[in-house]
Amino acid sequence: MIQVGTRLFAKLEMYNPTGSVKDRIVGYIAKAAIERGELLAGMQLVEATSGNTGIALAAYGAAHNHPVTIVMPGNMSEERKQMMRLYGATILEVSDSDFQEAITVRNDLVSQEGWWSPCQFENPDNVKCHALTTGPEIYIDSPDRGARWEAFVSGAGTGGTMMGVRKFVQSHPDLSPKFILVVPAEGSDKHGIQGIGDGHDFLLERDLMDSVISVKTQEAIQRAKKLASDTGILVGISSGANLVAAERWIEDNNPTGYVVTLLCDRGERYLSLYGGGPHENY
Repeated sequence: MIQVGTRLFAKLEMYNPTGSVKDRIVGYIAKAAIERGELLAGMQLVEATSGNTGIALAAYGAAHNHPVTIVMPGNMSEERKQMMRLYGATILEVSDSDFQEAITVRNDLVSQEGWWSPCQFENPDNVKCHALTTGPEIYIDSPDRGARWEAFVSGAGTGGTMMGVRKFVQSHPDLSPKFILVVPAEGSDKHGIQGIGDGHDFLLERDLMDSVISVKTQEAIQRAKKLASDTGILVGISSGANLVAAERWIEDNNPTGYVVTLLCDRGERYLSLYGGGPHENY
């Protein structure tokens, strides 16, 4: 984690192998499936995704000799698609922003013999992964082992990160941060914060969130671009949304401790969406 503002710390998930937090769940879920005898050598891998899980799965398949098929809405960034193809994956595109259609296509494929999927949107191993890795890492890297950790601010795609960190916190009576959910201000078929707000909560239990902060797509883009120009750290749009929401929560609540958020992925996969420099008007 690094400090990115007064009382604000961010966990840099772009340092995972393919540059996003989703490398965690692909590696963890695949390892668990191998141990249970569900994932066998040579099986075809498939997943429905907005991009980052697909990139992680494509790289995993390349490293472990599995053919990979990715099912995703057609309006996701071209850079994400290019990365998957470079890792050797086949991409099946469905209607724009339609993750339910992507999941349906994935389910049709995985029902065939010789196919396997991480099933990220419904697999409890997704939550377990973050409870055993992301949560403890935040705890270890916190300035005082969480004694003054007041809030965890994050968007949710599958909900695995938010629920996993919350599960870890529940197992530590010395921790009591509030959980702040970041959502796009626009509808699921209109916003451009890829990776969150996909129209369904999936693994997320929204009633367990302490509050919800909505962020406009252009606010998120501008904040991500400003982070790049101010610090040399290039992140994705959802990371910009997390920063906007965390800074807003700090301003509104004036905490005496600190707030933790996630920088979910690297920004190179959004270059076609970022346009010019950080101060360009939209």
